[in-house]
Amino acid sequence: MTSDSYKNVLIVRTDRIGDVVLTLPMVPVLRSHLSDCRISLLVRPYTSELIAGTEGLDQILHYEERDGRKNFWQMLAEIRSQKFDLVLVSHPRFRIAMLLILAGIPVRVGSGYRWYSFLFNRKVFEHRKTAEKHEAEYNISLLRALGIEVQRVPHVALPVPQEAREKALAELANLGISSASRFVVLHPGSGGSAREWRPERFGELAKRLSDLGFPVVISGNRNEASLVYKVVQCSQGTARALAGRLSLKELAALLSLSGGFVSNSTGPLHIAAAVGTPVVAMYPPIRECSPTRWGPLSEKKKVFTADNTRCPRCKGGPCQGNDCMDQITVDDVCSAVLGFLQS
Repeated sequence: MTSDSYKNVLIVRTDRIGDVVLTLPMVPVLRSHLSDCRISLLVRPYTSELIAGTEGLDQILHYEERDGRKNFWQMLAEIRSQKFDLVLVSHPRFRIAMLLILAGIPVRVGSGYRWYSFLFNRKVFEHRKTAEKHEAEYNISLLRALGIEVQRVPHVALPVPQEAREKALAELANLGISSASRFVVLHPGSGGSAREWRPERFGELAKRLSDLGFPVVISGNRNEASLVYKVVQCSQGTARALAGRLSLKELAALLSLSGGFVSNSTGPLHIAAAVGTPVVAMYPPIRECSPTRWGPLSEKKKVFTADNTRCPRCKGGPCQGNDCMDQITVDDVCSAVLGFLQS
């Protein structure tokens, strides 16, 4: 088949928030080359709400039920019924590869470096773990198997519906923050995806910003509530806690209203970048976790990467824990945030 003959395309990305957001640039690229095709995305249920309404995306399929994995045969029947003629697998797993070949999808594009890569009939030979380029670029590289070459990663804006915006505004009002204020959101958790800046540092940053007249919201999911409240305590009570009360779409709305966002390398960082909020991001000195691969897709960003050569624990060797992140100072992060707020 030639690249312009595909009519029903499936993209597979069944992992976490940031991974899914960084897969979305595939959609406008496919749309520009296959203008008449139907584009679907297979994701986990908790990420589907976030990307609903994304321009160019026709359908979202769930890899799992809300309360657990779908039965293999149920999932197979669902995929087969869609009669896809092309699938692009950004997050390969053996179970997924088996589902796709048994579903009879004629063109299956995936990594050539897995033991089960024989289940893909168009292979792309790139090791993502080397982190030589951005995750979004790796995703788009899959399109080379179709003869599609792309020079730059397109920006994809996450849509923010009015009802999500209204919920975010209501939460701000409950916290005593005016929607007209230049408030800042700090997100201290990472969901285990990266090394973390200490909560004491986030707390000190929050107090400095609050003392300068910029209200600060500490965000997190329900599982991060204790961390969120610890940061509030470290801020001497100047910051406001917002943990576990927003859906992902409502979090996107909150971030779209804020004047800046500060976090470790984590999914909400990519949400903030995708809604156009200036971001300050902090990364450990680990190649696989580097901003080269996982940096925010935004022009409005300031990125700090810890230096393990200055870490008394790592001493220039492999990163041993969060100690390296202490090399990133509150002074530097605060200055970066103020640069956005005062511009």
